[in-house]
Amino acid sequence: MFENLYENLLKKVNNGNQCVMLTYLDLHNNECGSIENKILLTKEDIDKKSIPLDNNIYIKINDAISTGKIEKVNIEGNKLVVIEPFFPKPRLIIFGGGHIAKPLVEFASKVGFSITVIDDRPYFANSSRFPEAENVICEDFKKSFELIKFRKSDFVVIVTRGHRHDGLVLREVLNYNLSYIGMIGSKRRVRGMMDDLASEGFSKDALDKVNSPIGLDIGAVTPYEIAISIVSELIMFKNKGLINIDSKKFSHPEFDNEVVLKLCEKSSTPRAIITILSSKGSVPRKAGAKMITYLDGRTLGSIGGGCSEAGVLTKARDVMINKGFLIERVDMTGDVAESMGMVCGGIMDVLIEVF
Repeated sequence: MFENLYENLLKKVNNGNQCVMLTYLDLHNNECGSIENKILLTKEDIDKKSIPLDNNIYIKINDAISTGKIEKVNIEGNKLVVIEPFFPKPRLIIFGGGHIAKPLVEFASKVGFSITVIDDRPYFANSSRFPEAENVICEDFKKSFELIKFRKSDFVVIVTRGHRHDGLVLREVLNYNLSYIGMIGSKRRVRGMMDDLASEGFSKDALDKVNSPIGLDIGAVTPYEIAISIVSELIMFKNKGLINIDSKKFSHPEFDNEVVLKLCEKSSTPRAIITILSSKGSVPRKAGAKMITYLDGRTLGSIGGGCSEAGVLTKARDVMINKGFLIERVDMTGDVAESMGMVCGGIMDVLIEVF
């Protein structure tokens, strides 16, 4: 029913667009009912107010974009609009394909970055060396800038083979408003480069945004340890509101690419889409996490596993029989939850949809 909409969502997000999906629910009681419609809007649609919506809905849409959190709006008494934000996978552009870049690509890909590696040496810039990277460019660093359309949401790591190349790349990327710029180097060499750049006219504000020496200070020595320190810093910027959104309350929502890809396909077997709407306290996964469950018992994705997920899957089977939706609260606090082995100690509101 909405497969084409999810296909369009995947296409828009993978092309670097921020989007929201509006799901219109008709409440038959406080927690279940029927699904009326879904609408997909890009950030450009939102800014232009391309479709007529109540002003309060547009306010909540902008709240969802600025915080990364799912919003809900009650309209017309017994109707509910769920506003779900989707953001592109954060892109990590690594200049330099040497000994630190290899484990860096490996670790960064596992924590959700889309990775581009650039080096001017064929031996270091090839897909065999970096199988986890989505794009590997073998080109002179100066010429490579023409091949990249920098986005505000981009993370840039500079780990080239020499101080001269580091400086060339840094001078270029400082011209863009990026989410993160990090450069390797000793404190002495970094200080000298910053002094040179200041004398060339680069502003103090721009230079202060450069994270160098790069990575969290964990006493890293080996390439793998240095890569871990860099990835730790990238995660901090991605998840603690230091990314490209103005609001300091921003939390990058979960996005299950594999699950959304499966939603683009029609299914002859009844299935339910399960989405975490909100969470409080210690929970396994954040709002936005999705999974699919089929009537024949197959599942894809996870909302955290364990007893809490098993209970939601049981509820989903009931919803699959009649279609529509159910909003289920999963309470992992208290004596009952503890006796069932739910050690997280939080609360999740979960939306189960069948259409």
